Order: sequence, then C-alpha cells, then structure tokens
Amino acid sequence: MSAINGKRIIIIGAGPAGLAAAEVLAEAGASVTIHDRMPNPARKFLLAGRGGLNLTHSEPIEDFLARYGEARAHLEPAINAFTPAHLRAWCEGLGIETFVGSSGRVFPKQMKASPLLRAWLTRLSDHGVQLVTRSRWTGWLNEALMFETPDGLRNEKADAAVFALGGASWPRLGSDGSWADMFSQRGATVTKLRPSNSGFRTNWSDIHREKFAGQPVKPARFSHNGIEAAGEAIITDTGIEGGAIYALSSALRESIMTNGSADLAIDLSPNFTEGELARKLASAPAGASTANRLRRANITPVAASLLRERQGGPGLPASPAELAAIIKTCTIQLTGVAPIERAISTAGGISWDSLNPDYSLKSDPQTFVAGEMLDWEAPTGGYLLQACFATGRAAAQGVIARMK
Repeated sequence: MSAINGKRIIIIGAGPAGLAAAEVLAEAGASVTIHDRMPNPARKFLLAGRGGLNLTHSEPIEDFLARYGEARAHLEPAINAFTPAHLRAWCEGLGIETFVGSSGRVFPKQMKASPLLRAWLTRLSDHGVQLVTRSRWTGWLNEALMFETPDGLRNEKADAAVFALGGASWPRLGSDGSWADMFSQRGATVTKLRPSNSGFRTNWSDIHREKFAGQPVKPARFSHNGIEAAGEAIITDTGIEGGAIYALSSALRESIMTNGSADLAIDLSPNFTEGELARKLASAPAGASTANRLRRANITPVAASLLRERQGGPGLPASPAELAAIIKTCTIQLTGVAPIERAISTAGGISWDSLNPDYSLKSDPQTFVAGEMLDWEAPTGGYLLQACFATGRAAAQGVIARMK
C-alpha cells in the first residue's frame, strides 16, 4: 500500500496547475478535494482556448528552457520531469490529438480547450477527485483552511494543501492575487505582482487614435534595449499590444518602472535594407508627395501614421535616405503599462527562496505552491501553460515524497 493512501489533500485553485496536482495525487491513492471560487473550473484555461489553446512549444528543450530567463534554474527540474513531449503524450492519453503549427507552437487538433477539459475532469472524477465550486479560500485558522461558500463559512483540515491560485491577470476569471498578503503573513516572501505579456500606453494624437485603433502593424520588427521581436502589433485607443509587444514586455516594463518611459523602436519595412528602401523612395516621380512616396515603398497607412507619431515631431524629411532611416527605426515613446487586469499573465509572486525544493513553504511544509503564484514569467508560445502543468505535477510529487 502506498504511504499516501488515505491521506487527505486539498487543492485550492482549479486551473491547469491545480488540476495537474490533483491528478498525480489521486493516482497515488490520496483522497483529493479541489476548491475553486468560480462556478466552473479552469475559466482562464477556457478563455485561452478561444485562441486555439497553445499548449506548449516544439523547439529543442535547451531553447525552450532558456525562455524562462532568471527562473530557469528553478523551473528546469519540473519541466525536465514533464517535458513538452510528455504533455503531448498526456493529451493523446485523454483522446486529444495535437499538432505542431508553422511557428513551432503546439495545439490540440480541435483548436479548443473545452474537449480537453471535459476529458480531464472525467478522468479526475473517475479517480475519486471531488470538485467544490463557489468555495473561496479566505485564509488559515490555526492549521485549518477557511472557505467562504454559498452555505456559509466552513473550515477544512488536510494532511497537506496545494495552492494554485494563479497571478492577478483577468481577475473576473478567478485569479486576483488576493492571496499575496495571507501568504506574507504565513512567512513567505512575495514579490509584487506585475503585468507580463501585456500592452503598453502612449500618447497618440486624436487623428491616429480615431483612424487606426484596432489596426495591425505588419510586417514589422520591434526592439528595445537590444532585444528584438518580429511579428505584428495592434494599435489600441491608449497604446499598443500584440504578440511582438508581449515578447518585449518584461524589458519594456522594467524600463518604464525605472525611467518612467521606454523607447520602442519599430522597423516598418523589415524585408528591405535601408539602402533598398531609399532607392524605392527615390524612384518616385519628381514632385510626388510624401504620402505617394511612402505608398511606392509599400508603407501601409497605419505605418505612415506611426512615422508622424514618432518621437521628433510630425514632419518627415524630403531626403529618401533620411526618410528610409526613420522607417527602419521609427521610435515610439511608451509612457505606461496597460492595467494588470488586461495582462495575459503576471510576473512576481512567491519567492523561490521561500520554498523548499519540493515546492513546500519553508515556513509551513504542509503548504505547497504551484503555477503562476510562483515568481516567474515567460513569453507566450506555450511556455506559460507548460510551466503550470509541470509545477503542478512537481508540487504533487513533493506532497507524495513528504508523506512518505
């Protein structure tokens, strides 16, 4: 008989990390109950599925691990124990086929989260896992866990608890970061939660905002402080967002926090060299307007408007060489980060120094933490979900080892 048979484990948070922990623990023989404040589990996971559900990435594992930056050393053991290949095989075991897209990202063939979630919840139910919804964790009462439910307050005791309450993005879906103060009082060091994979604010002119909000900027290459990202961005009423911006969000955010602003350089014609672009601009008929010269060089209307919004004023040079140089390095000053509520994910959380290697708190070894509550961040591309799955499973293995 397993040493964990009959042990009562409570999981708090029914997102990917919490469900992953529940599966491992239930398969080991524990009696597992999941509490979640929302009416239905995995609300943010389902929202992610609306865009196709990017589960993980197919790039070589060394490149994959490098995406986690400073947190790599902490996350590497968990991800090596549950790699992208393991995640794909796990999906197949649930009857969900996956495929690798042209960018290397991995998706379910159905391009939805709901079939995977249904199959997963069925498996958990078959293992005896209980799911209690509309049950909001409100803290500790000595060693008991307190929950606020439609039927009133209830206290629960367990042999161990795994917390997977997420960060502070999209609070209407369940993760609002309200756990931070309670964990600080429990003895953990909590780094302030900050937006990650987020948009940014800038001071657009009224005409640019009215004409181009919602328009994509593509093709383009974006850079900040030597970090580059190719792809596209979207003009918003208050600034700019999109995949390429998310890839730079950590560096942009830190510059804004330090300096009050950040310069975003945009190459609005990435398929041509500066010299080639200057020759295209010079080939326009004599007397052609600047707008016609830009069209001749395949500069889109939104890109042309960005040139007028750039730092340095609305006037554009007549010289083809000077104009080409501006097109290749159009610099927009970003003045703030979009609200954390709109970020895809968050940075910050429970410090790794507060944790034992098994994901338990040093100040309370019966309490384990997984997922976005931990202090790490990663770009979009499958890295977020992969680390949530992997740390959820790692925390569960930590519980099992400690029970033994």
